[in-house]
Amino acid sequence: MGDARKRLMITIDEIRGKAVARLLHDAFAAQGILGRKWMPEDVMPAGVETGSLEHILFLTLTVALDYQREAEALWRAARETFADPATRYLFEPKALHETAWQTVREDMQRYRLSKKPGKDCNIWRTVGITFHKQWEGDPQNFLEDCKWDAPTILERLRSGTHLNNGRQVPDYLFLRGKKIGPLWLRMLRDNADLEIKNLEEVPIAVDVHVARATLALGVVRGGYDGDDEGMYEEIRRAWRQSVKGLEVGGREMVALDVDEPLWHLSKYGCTDRDQATGECSHCERCEAREFCVPGKVVVSKGRVLLGT
Repeated sequence: MGDARKRLMITIDEIRGKAVARLLHDAFAAQGILGRKWMPEDVMPAGVETGSLEHILFLTLTVALDYQREAEALWRAARETFADPATRYLFEPKALHETAWQTVREDMQRYRLSKKPGKDCNIWRTVGITFHKQWEGDPQNFLEDCKWDAPTILERLRSGTHLNNGRQVPDYLFLRGKKIGPLWLRMLRDNADLEIKNLEEVPIAVDVHVARATLALGVVRGGYDGDDEGMYEEIRRAWRQSVKGLEVGGREMVALDVDEPLWHLSKYGCTDRDQATGECSHCERCEAREFCVPGKVVVSKGRVLLGT
């Protein structure tokens, strides 16, 4: 009953969402948001070709660790790890399978690729070894088996398991998550130039930044004091509805198209917004200032407090 009351206090403004989606997408494609238009994953390791197997594995393994991490630090650590001949094997599924767990754990710490040594090593090795054992070390074989269909890919990520010490363990661990799964698909499209079908059925990858910007822009507004996942689901619903009927580059806009501009807006703008009043020092130069709403927007790990 409590959850129902929370939802009744929230309004999704689809008309506002459409206007915001169009504005942010066009601004990001032109001059960027608050002067920035690149993502941490856009900087490739030296000598790697766009869309190559090396590139796809670099994106796939690194994004699996994109939880509770500062994105720029994570991707910088991944590039440094890749650049060192002594640790490059970490991006090769066969080598991961053949290397002892403790060695992988230690090598992941050399350039701070790992922040939670045991947990991160388990995620990294499990994902890599899954692609080695099941897909000949190439995520594209998995994608092709899914017929390059986005909903099928996400479902297979969620449902894949293997037997380990007598219990069923997920094949893809954090790559299967509500945030990281869609984020991986966007990176495969935008960074590796792979053609993934039916992305309109994929929800936006919601993290703290996407949530904060969405709420600060009033696309979802009202009163809420509860767990973050409850609000994140409303945000996914809001962007799914808002982008319907919009077009970009001769195709239908999808919710993932506003992921990057929202992330930039929050990281370089809304993060500095006064949590109680909504006053923001970046307002005068912000591309989305006409949509910014006053009021309380607090997004933290595990909780969202909204009063707009």
